[in-house]
Amino acid sequence: MPPSPPPLLLLLAVLLAAAPAAAQSATPREDDVRCLKEVKAELRDPDGRLSAWSFGNTSAGALCLLSGVSCWNPQESRIIGLSLSGFGLQGGIPSALQFCSAATTLDLSNNALVGVIPPALCDWIPFVVNLDLSGNQLSGQLPSELANCRFLNSLKLSGNSFSGQIPDSLGRLDRLKSLDLSDNRLDGQIPPQLATFGKDSFAGNKGLCGRPVSSRCGRALSGAGLGIVIAAGVFGAAASLLLAFFFWRCTGKSKGGRRRRRGGSESGGGSAEDGSWWAERLRAAHNRLAPVSLFQKPIVKVKLADLMAATQDFSTSHIVVAGSSRAGTAYRAVLRDGSALTVKRLHSCPLSEKAFRAEMGRVGQLRHPNIVPLLGFCVVEDERLLVYKHMESGALSSVMKEPGEAPLDWATRLRIAVGAARGLAWLHHGFQVPQIHQNLSSSAVLLDEDYEARFTDVGLTRLVRMAPGEGGDTSPFLNGDFGEYGYVAPECASNPVATMKGDVYAFGVILLELVSGQEAATVTGDAAGEGFKGTLVDWVNQLKASGRIGDAVHKSLRGNGHDSEIDEFVKIAFACIMVHPRERFSMYRVYHSLKSIGQGRDVSEQFDEFPLAYNKDESDTM
Repeated sequence: MPPSPPPLLLLLAVLLAAAPAAAQSATPREDDVRCLKEVKAELRDPDGRLSAWSFGNTSAGALCLLSGVSCWNPQESRIIGLSLSGFGLQGGIPSALQFCSAATTLDLSNNALVGVIPPALCDWIPFVVNLDLSGNQLSGQLPSELANCRFLNSLKLSGNSFSGQIPDSLGRLDRLKSLDLSDNRLDGQIPPQLATFGKDSFAGNKGLCGRPVSSRCGRALSGAGLGIVIAAGVFGAAASLLLAFFFWRCTGKSKGGRRRRRGGSESGGGSAEDGSWWAERLRAAHNRLAPVSLFQKPIVKVKLADLMAATQDFSTSHIVVAGSSRAGTAYRAVLRDGSALTVKRLHSCPLSEKAFRAEMGRVGQLRHPNIVPLLGFCVVEDERLLVYKHMESGALSSVMKEPGEAPLDWATRLRIAVGAARGLAWLHHGFQVPQIHQNLSSSAVLLDEDYEARFTDVGLTRLVRMAPGEGGDTSPFLNGDFGEYGYVAPECASNPVATMKGDVYAFGVILLELVSGQEAATVTGDAAGEGFKGTLVDWVNQLKASGRIGDAVHKSLRGNGHDSEIDEFVKIAFACIMVHPRERFSMYRVYHSLKSIGQGRDVSEQFDEFPLAYNKDESDTM
């Protein structure tokens, strides 16, 4: 046996091996540096606004100090946004943006940029949420590839010289909340999916027609031409009726179930507002008798007809916020006996009926005081309806922003946090194989009449996510496109895999919403200051870096004798949103930490029948 090396040599070898990794974590990412260098080189800068961009400092966070650059956090030089509005820049949209692939904000507005929007722009910055190219001299047609920016919340292209038609593909941007195409040279019909935006979004484009700018497209006909069209229409209608009558007499009535096959645009993500066809189909006599499968034997059997009567044929007036609206639309249903349910219609479920029923059997067995119970389901042709117990106080997201309502007091917010943490901790640590929620948000936290928190949408991503071998890629949760903007952990940008620590990050954002009263995606009011365009996490990290974290606490909570508890609450929230997953608390630790704050209140009850025995971190020693 060869002699072992002296301890000093072993220590030296370990240090040398660790040095490259340490250096890598302490220096900016090579792609981000290249991005900024080449953006500076590609654009003309007559006002010298980019002259201060210097790349000699290679320490962590150095890039974040450059004008117009924002990062995930001050300790890591990973660029999340470029905001160069009004810099007087000239040239085309720089191809160097492909090296800022993690950016979620690109604001090049009010410059003198020319040329077209590169069709590959969304491939360069696939996670962009806010795209602002307004107030430039850009031209050409809008590329249909803009639809590949699947996370877009805001698209501003006003004040340019874009021409041609608005691509129909923009209607697929189901997260888009703000659109401004005004003051261009666009023409043709506005895609019907974009008609929900106001007239101001399309003003200043004389060639555009269709809703919302006009009722229809096309020039008015002369009197003679109009008469010809009417005569032709009447003759054609009469001929069609005669032909249809003859066909009916010969072949009999067609089967209702054959009239419509699900596929294409009908199956993907349609909302109740634009999809009354599916409710009409369910009204067919043979469908109305379809049974609702309940996990506990009811006194009276429930049929689809009962659900339709309880929702007025799934009227939009019955729509409620209950979990992810991208995966399905939720309706409040009140049965004849007065009991209230929530019925969720999945927009897309590629599972076969057999696989769907098997998954329902698994999810239906999950019973916990802080999980909204799935009571049953209904399968009608290719429709999938989930039936939950209705939570009377609604979603936390709705309660937090209810106008005219008194803000929640501290005791209520703390009780909500502890209850939600208890439910998520059970999903993570109550099973040998953890149950990962994967789509957490304040809309998925529902409140009962006593404001006890319960998570909904548990197991939902397994239903709308494409099963291996079933073909297609229509699910909104494929390829990492899960979670709501503002709740998705930073590592998902490069490694979109569902993990417990990804759930923890989203839960930390919910805690920040509770303590601040702000929404995850945007910070409103005077709190953020003029020009701030980041998320809630960006804002609180900014406050923490400047020593003003107290400003994140909602004004109604300050100075009421709970400051020490609130400080501990904020620390736990920050422990959930750490950039590196391994540094985040586990939900076991989050729950026990929050429960310790509530000692002496009614939030520290023990649930011994739901032990948290599995998947603990080494630090879970409480």
